[in-house]
Amino acid sequence: MTNEHPMKGVVPISFYEPQRLPHYPTDVPAHDSFGRRIDYLRVSLTDRCNMRCVYCMPAMGMRFQPRPELLTNDELLLVVRAAAAAGFRKLRLTGGEPTLRQDLVELIRAMKAIPGIEQIALTTNALRLRRLAAPLKAAGLDRVNISIDSLDPVKFRQMTRGGNLDEVWAGIRAADEAGLHPIKLNAVVVRGMNDDEVVQLAALTTQHPWEFRFIEVMPLTGVAGLAEEGVVSTAELIARIEAHFGPLIPYGQDPADPARRYRIQGAPGKLGFISAVTDPFCATCNRMRLTADGRLHLCLLRDDEVDLRAAIRAGATQAEVEQLIRHAVQLKPWGHGLPEGVLPTLRGMSELGG
Repeated sequence: MTNEHPMKGVVPISFYEPQRLPHYPTDVPAHDSFGRRIDYLRVSLTDRCNMRCVYCMPAMGMRFQPRPELLTNDELLLVVRAAAAAGFRKLRLTGGEPTLRQDLVELIRAMKAIPGIEQIALTTNALRLRRLAAPLKAAGLDRVNISIDSLDPVKFRQMTRGGNLDEVWAGIRAADEAGLHPIKLNAVVVRGMNDDEVVQLAALTTQHPWEFRFIEVMPLTGVAGLAEEGVVSTAELIARIEAHFGPLIPYGQDPADPARRYRIQGAPGKLGFISAVTDPFCATCNRMRLTADGRLHLCLLRDDEVDLRAAIRAGATQAEVEQLIRHAVQLKPWGHGLPEGVLPTLRGMSELGG
C-alpha cells in the first residue's frame, strides 16, 4: 500500500464553485478511500498552553493564532454537528491546553447533546483540573488523558519549562474522585531527559488502576531536531520494564487504539506504548484532527489539510460542511511519510493536540 495520495496539501474547496465538490451519500458513515471508517475527531480548542514542553514547543519564537482566526463556539458546534452527521462518534478535546478555554464546561455540555456523539475525552496537562474535574464530568466529559513526563519535580519543571508537578497530581486526584475513568497518563519519552524514569513511571500501574502510556517523541515543526536524537523505541522501553518486573502480559487490543497494551503481572493498571515513528499504526487509523483555526488535518505527520473555516465564513450550511468533511475523509492519506523522509512542516504539536 502506497503512502502517497493523488491529492496533497491544502485543498481549497469554495462553495461558490460547488461543482468542484463531489456529492457523497449521507446515509452511510464516512470511510476513506482505503476502506477505513473514520469516526474519531480530535478537536484543538486553542493553540495556547500554560506549559512549554520541550517535545511540543520551541523555547522561543512561538507565534499563536490571533483570536479572530480561531473558530467561534457557534462555528465549532456547526463542525461537530456536521461531523456527527458524517458518522463521527468520538471527540477528543485537545490544544494547546484545552482547559485554557474559558467556556469549556458549556462547550462540552453542548457537544454532548449533539445526536451521534457518544463519547468526549480530554487531553490535558491537569494544571487547572483540580477545580474543573467535577464540573466537566457533570457537563458530560467521559474521561481524561493527563500528561506527566517525570515524577521528579525538578526534572518535570525542566521538561515542561515551568510546570508544577504538585498541581498535576492534584488534578489527577480530582479527576479520579470525579469519576473521569479510565484515567490514562501519558509520558513522551525523550532520551537523555526522562528515559531513566521508565521503570518508576510503569510502577504507577502496580499501585493504581490507571493506564500509563509511553509515547515516542515525534518530528513535528519546532522540535524536529530533538526527535532525531531523542526517540526511544518501544522495544527498548519494554526491555527495560521487563528487566525489572518480568515478562509483560499482552492485554486486549482495540484495533483502532494506537497503543500496544500490556500489564505487569498482578498489577491493577495497564501499560500502553504508542510508537508512531518506529512501529506505525496507520493501517487501523480512524481519526482526523480539527485545528483551532478550522482546518481538518488529515494525518498528524503530514501537512495535508482541508479548510472548513473558510467555507463556514463564506456561508456554508451544515449539510455543505458535512459534504466537505466527507470529502476530506476521502483525501485522508494511508499513513505518514517518515520512512521516505517526508517530514511535516506546517504545524507544531501545540496546534494539533497529538
